[in-house]
Amino acid sequence: MSPAPAEAPEPAEGPGPAEGPGPAGGPALFIGTDTAYVALVRPELDPDDPGVRLAAERAGVDPAEFAGAGDVWAVMVETGGEGGGFELPGVRDAEPARFAELLRAELAAAGAPGAAPAPFTVDGGAVLRLDARPAGDAAYAFTAHLTPPDAPPADGAPSGHGPGGAQGTGGEPDEYGPRTVETGPVPTAELLADLDAFLGSLAS
Repeated sequence: MSPAPAEAPEPAEGPGPAEGPGPAGGPALFIGTDTAYVALVRPELDPDDPGVRLAAERAGVDPAEFAGAGDVWAVMVETGGEGGGFELPGVRDAEPARFAELLRAELAAAGAPGAAPAPFTVDGGAVLRLDARPAGDAAYAFTAHLTPPDAPPADGAPSGHGPGGAQGTGGEPDEYGPRTVETGPVPTAELLADLDAFLGSLAS
C-alpha cells in the first residue's frame, strides 16, 4: 500500500463519550489480540445517526459532509496500552484486499494437510510489512512493521510533507513515526474467518 502524498494526519485517537459521533461501520481487518494489534479500516459514518448529526451541528456543517465519503483507509494500532493510528490517503480497496488475499493464502498453505507451519512475510508496500511465525500447531504470532506516510526520517530531520516539516496538521509534533507491533498468538482458523469476512465486505 503506497498512499499518495498528503499532509500528515494527526493520530486517530478515539473521541470521548460526550463527543463521539456514533459507531462507525465499514470494512475492518484486525490482526492480533485485544491488547496488541494492527488493523486496516475504512470507517463509514451514518449521517442519519443521532450522534453524527449532533457532532455535525457542533461543527457547523451538514451531517453528510461531516460523515464524509467513507473512502479513506486508515491503520489503527494498539500496543503497550497505547492506541493510535494514521490515515492512508490515496489508497483504494484493491490494495488492502490484495494484502488480505496474500495473508490468507499463506495461512491456508500453512494449514494444509501434511504442511508444517513455517514463518512467512506479507509485504503491504511502503506502509506495512507483516512477519508471521508459528505459535503452536494452530496459531501464529505477528510482528507488524509500520511506516506512516508522513513519518519523519529515522534521523529525526523534518519530513517536509506537512506544514512546518515534522509538524502535524494541528501544529503538534508528529508522534507517529515508524514503529513495530508484536502480537500474541492468534488462532489460525479465527484469523482465516476474519479474512474471509473482510474480503466479503469489500466484494459486496
